[in-house]
Amino acid sequence: METNEQNQKLNKYEMENQTIYTGFPSYSDAEMYADKIGGTVVEVSFKDGNDNPQITAEAGLVEKKLHYFVDAGEEYKFIHSSDPGFKEYAEELQKIKAKLQDSPPDERYLANFEIENAEDPIIVLKNDQFESVTSRERSKYLKHANVYEIAVSKS
Repeated sequence: METNEQNQKLNKYEMENQTIYTGFPSYSDAEMYADKIGGTVVEVSFKDGNDNPQITAEAGLVEKKLHYFVDAGEEYKFIHSSDPGFKEYAEELQKIKAKLQDSPPDERYLANFEIENAEDPIIVLKNDQFESVTSRERSKYLKHANVYEIAVSKS
């Protein structure tokens, strides 16, 4: 496990003639890290529950300057904590959770905020209805998903 300038944990994969780093919280973080180590920003995919990245351009992350995307078919949508719609869903989930636990929403939201951000939460919708919350790492193993991440490659 490596870290970048912001002390964020990165996943390191050794491939044939290169090292791949993933786990960047934004596209710009990947660019900064690539500049620092003399690497190249690339897109990688994790498919069929496989934890070995493959370099690809299928999701167009480099062109779109995005850092994460999941394709699990038309009925599923994965909303990353950095996505604009995440806050909206997260607030609704906190209200539901607070009702279930009979505690004030503000307290539940504040108590869980750091934990949820540390785990890089992903909200999973099925047919536009909430299904579950998972982590970025676990999303690789759900719903036969194809997970695409921005990465830095160093030869």
